[in-house]
Amino acid sequence: MPYPDRNAYPDPFYAVVDTVDWVARLAKLGVGTIQLRAKDLNDAEALQIVTDALAAVQGTQAKVVVNDYWRAAIVAGAKHLHLGQEDLLDADLNAIREAGLTFGISTHDDAELETALAAQPDYIALGPIFFTTLKSMRFEPQGIPKITEWKKRIGSIPLVAIGGIKFEHAAEIFAAGADSIAVVSDVTQNADPDARVRQWLGYRKEAA
Repeated sequence: MPYPDRNAYPDPFYAVVDTVDWVARLAKLGVGTIQLRAKDLNDAEALQIVTDALAAVQGTQAKVVVNDYWRAAIVAGAKHLHLGQEDLLDADLNAIREAGLTFGISTHDDAELETALAAQPDYIALGPIFFTTLKSMRFEPQGIPKITEWKKRIGSIPLVAIGGIKFEHAAEIFAAGADSIAVVSDVTQNADPDARVRQWLGYRKEAA
């Protein structure tokens, strides 16, 4: 199977981080899609961090994807949003669309997939593919075969695989049908994060 289109959104390598410093660092390395996932912020804090993240990528090719804080994303002028299933309950999709924001939605089971598809998102995320310790999950690891099943069900909508994925899994996950791989700990907890990012980006360039 050919490597996914490197010009598509989200990029095949999709980094997920929790601080503006990480956003700036990855943007300078050439990462194209960076999700800012900072939890438990009030409205003012959310607006500040989103504004700072957008400023941090100025002059780079990076696209900032705001996790959860859709109101802050609209006010700050962000272009991309990611919603979990809980976030989706609170979100005003009409306001999000009117602001010109793309949005992706997390899914973990059949019911969540149906909910996500009804919202007509720009991409669907499936996770966790493997076991992850980064956050408490009420869902067991999905496994790679689930990627193929989900992709058949969602058709042309981009599919993002997330959860415990390392660079060494990339070829198998793309071959299973994922259009993008969201990566957290393989970068942020790596002994040499910059080298790991270059490895991901280098794989993309060589295989595209």
